[in-house]
Amino acid sequence: MIEININPTVQSALRENRPVVALESTVITHGLPYPQNKETAIGMETAIQESAATPATICILGGVIHIGLVADQMDFIARSSKAIKISRKDIAAACVQKKNGGTTVSGTMEIAYKAGIQVFATGGIGGIHRNHSQDVSADLPTLSQIPIIVVCSGAKAILDLPATREYLETSGIPVIGFKTSELPAFYSINSGIPVDYRVETPLEIAEIARSHWDFGLSTAILVTVPPPAEFAIPTEEIEASILVALNEANKKGIKGSALTPFLLDRVSEHSQTRSMQTNIALLKNNARIAALIAKELVKLMQFI
Repeated sequence: MIEININPTVQSALRENRPVVALESTVITHGLPYPQNKETAIGMETAIQESAATPATICILGGVIHIGLVADQMDFIARSSKAIKISRKDIAAACVQKKNGGTTVSGTMEIAYKAGIQVFATGGIGGIHRNHSQDVSADLPTLSQIPIIVVCSGAKAILDLPATREYLETSGIPVIGFKTSELPAFYSINSGIPVDYRVETPLEIAEIARSHWDFGLSTAILVTVPPPAEFAIPTEEIEASILVALNEANKKGIKGSALTPFLLDRVSEHSQTRSMQTNIALLKNNARIAALIAKELVKLMQFI
């Protein structure tokens, strides 16, 4: 049997129908270096708490699923050099083999949904890799199958954004732009790719989600939020760094699950860590907005 440990604070919030926001942990284990990873994770939790919601960072420690971490657990996972990436398909094996790992978007969505958490904040979703059309992130089919709100800044800019957007369209996943008519390009505000609908308030997002699910539709609602303007990088500027990183990955033959962490690391280096600062800023901003949405969703559910 898979063991799940829900932090008492998270458990109380769920039991009392107070707003909870799930957070993934691959950003801690694979997305950012120490100590920025720990500082950012704490910053995201703080942003949620300051917006009167409860954060629930999800990871697997010693084969046990943890929903909501205490300080020692956060420090351990942030420092761990042997933590694995845990996608949706890896959950059972990671638990049976007593692994330590960070949950990806798909892994976090699966666990959050089973725990009754309806809102999830992340940086960027996975998608279809450039020049590797068969390399499709598990995040995409998971978005088509699990009905929760996912708040992000679009797909990671290292990916094939038009192909990823087409996949979302084909899969019937509503792409909502929060105060934007274009899909954000992660580090950049604009991509030239339209969203399905632009909304101006967290309440409207909650109303769309509730109506979508009440009608019997079972996909996620993908809410896309541009990075804060003061940290955003012009598309042409970050694209130059991405192309250099992609060329390096091709020469070294890096593929599969190792590709995204390698590319993000190299883009950060080539942009002189500017991309990392943008990543950190958008993660905290997305967490804050997710908390506001969770608050509105809880209010709506009280009138069912």
